[in-house]
Formats: sequence, C-alpha cells, structure tokens
Amino acid sequence: MNAIFRLLGALPLLVLHLLGALLGLLVWLFASGYRRELMSNLRTALGRPPRSKELFSAIVEPGKASLETAWVWTRSQDQLARAVRSTSGWDKVEAALAAGRGIVFVTPHLGSFEISAQYYSVAGGPITVLFRRPRKAILAPLMDVGRNRGRMRAVPADSSGVRALLKALRSGEAIGILPDQVPQAGEGVWAPFFGRPAYTMTLAAKLAGSGGSAPFIVFARRLPWGRGFHFGAEPLELPDAPLPERVAALNAALERQILSCPGQYLWGYDRYKTPAGVPGPEVESL
Repeated sequence: MNAIFRLLGALPLLVLHLLGALLGLLVWLFASGYRRELMSNLRTALGRPPRSKELFSAIVEPGKASLETAWVWTRSQDQLARAVRSTSGWDKVEAALAAGRGIVFVTPHLGSFEISAQYYSVAGGPITVLFRRPRKAILAPLMDVGRNRGRMRAVPADSSGVRALLKALRSGEAIGILPDQVPQAGEGVWAPFFGRPAYTMTLAAKLAGSGGSAPFIVFARRLPWGRGFHFGAEPLELPDAPLPERVAALNAALERQILSCPGQYLWGYDRYKTPAGVPGPEVESL
C-alpha cells in the first residue's frame, strides 16, 4: 500500500484528477447504494433535481479527492503550499494571528479538505487537527506520516485529542475540525442540515469563539484541470445562545459554504444516519 501511495503521489495533479474522475464514475455506475445516497442528499440540499453539470461534478469530485490524498500525504509541504494559487479571507486570518488569538478552522468535507491545514501550517503557523483513525489499519502509518510533519499535528478524536486542541488554543495556535462527520452517542445533538435532522457534533460549536478564539469556515476549492487550489477562509459568527442553537447556526453556515461550490462536496456520505445508542430526532424532541 505504501508503494502504491507513493506511486500515485508521484503523478502530476492533473493526471491524478483525471484518474480520480474515472474512479468516481465507476463507483457511481456500480455502487447502487452509494448512488442512491448521493442523489438523495444532493436533491435535498438543492431543493430540486440536480442539473447535468451539477450531478457530473458530484460524481467525479469524490474520486479526485480519494486519489488526491496520496498526492497530499507524499508531497512536501512547500509543494502543497505552492499548489494554492489564490486565497480569500487570508487577511482576516493574519489579523487574528497578529492579535495572538487562537484560531478555530471548521472545515467541511468540501474540496480538498486535506490540503487546507497543510497550507496553513506553512503560510500561517502551528495547527493541531482532529481526525478519526482510518477503517483500514494499513492506511494508519501513511496518515501519520502525511499529517504529522512541519508545524502540523494530527490528534485522535477522543478525550486526549480534545485536550490537545484546548492546549493549542490556549497557546494562541490554530486547530482544525471536520464538523460534518456523524459523531458517536453523547457527542452530538440533532440539528437541521439542509432541512433534515442530522446528528451533529457539538465540539466545533463549543470551541468556536471560546476563550476569545477566532473561528473560520475554510475550504480549498479544486481549480480546473489540475491547476491547484483556492484557499478560502470565511469568519464564522455563532449566536451567544444555548448549545443546540449554536450547533444549528453552525450547520446553517456550513450549508451556505457548501452551496457556494456544491459539486465538490461529498454527497455520498450518509450524513443523516442514526448512530448506535442515539435516540432518533423524533424521540429527542418529545
């Protein structure tokens, strides 16, 4: 697996994206469950059937993302930073850095979410990111090497990882969280996501703005034909309200960001599932 990853990572980004697009098409054609999930989630978000161009992008972009991981994990961080051709909102990130504020980067599964933290670690400063161990154990060593280097540190999604995030924030550093993964029982609340109840993690809403930190929604949009990426950072404002309302506001902010580039979101993920041991939304609301 290590040899395959390094072979893929050595390919030009354009070639990887073309191969990834083909992979995305094959998965769409032969994985009926995935196809139904993608179509259902995309229709729910758009409020209508997707147009041909929207559907094509939603099919091929996940394939690009999967092969792109090998490129991100095996290339040097300087190469990754140079692949970011443009930015927006970076001046606000720099202002937060200059003020000595901890930064909370909330990064949905949109675009190249792997490269966002890598770019910040080169252009900004130290960053600690929360992650889940891969289902295939053989990928764990590759992930550790790819994510723990330079000023970037990856910590597991457990109590030790949360403590590491809090320590980084108190030190005025940045942290990164993927807010749209379905959490385990006790780690989330039911909140609307594109009009449907989704069991949503509370950690991101708790940390965003805590201790005077500066929260942002960030994502790296893929540019056409393997030309690189655009890094975008948008300040995140959540209401001073009970936690369920903050989580709902966070989901609404994620929706706006996702709909700015819907073709690059991972619509095939089962975002609306009920985790083991969690009462359904209709039970919780009683």
